[in-house]
Amino acid sequence: MRYISTRGGMEPRPFVEVLLEGLAPDGGLIVPKEYPVLTADEWEALRPLSYPDLAFAILSLFIDDIPASDLRVLVDRTYTYEAFGSTDITPVIPLFDGLSLLCTSNGPSLAFKDMALQLLGNLFEYVLERDGSSLNVLGATSGDTGGAAEYALRGKRGVRVFMLSPFGRTSRFQAAQMFSLLDENIHNIAVRGVFDDCQDIVKEIGEDAPFKAKYRIGTVNSINWARVVAQVVYYAKGYFAATSGPDEQVSFAVPSGNFGNIFAGHVARRMGLPIRQLILATNENDVLAEFFRTGEYRPRASADVHATTSPSMDISKASNFERFVYDVTGRDGDRTRLLYEALRSTGSFALTSPDDRRAMSDHGIAAGTSTHADRLDTIRLVHQRTGRVIDPHTADGIKVALEARADQSVPVLCLETALPIKFGETIVEALGFEAPRPPSTVGLEDREQRVVQMDNSADSVRAYIAAVCD
Repeated sequence: MRYISTRGGMEPRPFVEVLLEGLAPDGGLIVPKEYPVLTADEWEALRPLSYPDLAFAILSLFIDDIPASDLRVLVDRTYTYEAFGSTDITPVIPLFDGLSLLCTSNGPSLAFKDMALQLLGNLFEYVLERDGSSLNVLGATSGDTGGAAEYALRGKRGVRVFMLSPFGRTSRFQAAQMFSLLDENIHNIAVRGVFDDCQDIVKEIGEDAPFKAKYRIGTVNSINWARVVAQVVYYAKGYFAATSGPDEQVSFAVPSGNFGNIFAGHVARRMGLPIRQLILATNENDVLAEFFRTGEYRPRASADVHATTSPSMDISKASNFERFVYDVTGRDGDRTRLLYEALRSTGSFALTSPDDRRAMSDHGIAAGTSTHADRLDTIRLVHQRTGRVIDPHTADGIKVALEARADQSVPVLCLETALPIKFGETIVEALGFEAPRPPSTVGLEDREQRVVQMDNSADSVRAYIAAVCD
């Protein structure tokens, strides 16, 4: 397996060489040169496997430059009952009307990001220890990636973490999860801006080749390919849990801001997993829903990004979306590069030709939008009908799934993106009581916190990294 850039300017490279990278050298995103495709019989052979065994089987298709015995140890170390509270790792919970929850939020930070980042932390430590090197991880978070990355990398040898979050734009619980980690290798930076500003800083520094090389900058954001491939596993596990044979299909509803989680489903579908639809749910920041409705990709200015009650999706520029554009254009690196050059110069691009629209249709993605009122109504509906409390992002997914599913006979798995305690104020508004709180989080918001506030400036972040590292 070799990896290339969505913009066509990188020679094929093996997995370990791209593991520690963010952007490709030409500014594009790293993707496999081709997707491995499994036959129906090959997928069925994976059905009986435990989560660690399934993860090893799928990851082995994408990672062939780590010895199989070592990869097996890393996978087994990652997906444990102790870390995820279940031998299923991602249990499926039936709801109503053919909808079920695919529970991906039972890891250390109570968000689906743990599913990939726990593995990424072990992969990073393995490669750095093997090579005798170190890494400074620079990331941006709208709320959940930061906590998941820091829990995965705290205390890891050879790794420092510099995590940017938008000041005042995460929930109180999310902020406390990050800022209360006092490990010496964890550095939290609250940027006076929105998530897109944080993400732009990460990209600008990622494109600064001399600084990136001098300070050995890597990323854990969803642009890291290893995160995407790790998430493919739970689509397969969810499919097997919801079906009994190879002739059945499943749809997945995915709350989406950065397009990474749903892109992993797209990869699973390209690999031959029988996915009927991928249903993308946005909140009031509906850039992605607008694209799938009109064919125009038109990110908003920072001032026009709404602060909502599903804050992890308060994103205008979806950092993984370029990978999907690359596939829609027939994996045409030159065209993808030109589209993103147009985006930079004009603020938008369009994929509206008949061929483009047909290609998008072939990828089976439907999209819709949910509002604050919709979230409250859906949280109440799910609790009334099942007794279960869901978080506001998951509510966005269920609301859109009920509207956008194409075939009532096909079961829909809605990806649970976080546990509801992370968004306590919204749960209280919807239900009148607090969400269940895991014992490990009691008093979290009152713990000592360490964070640096900073203006929206890549130069300020560079200076801070240099001061810590020099």
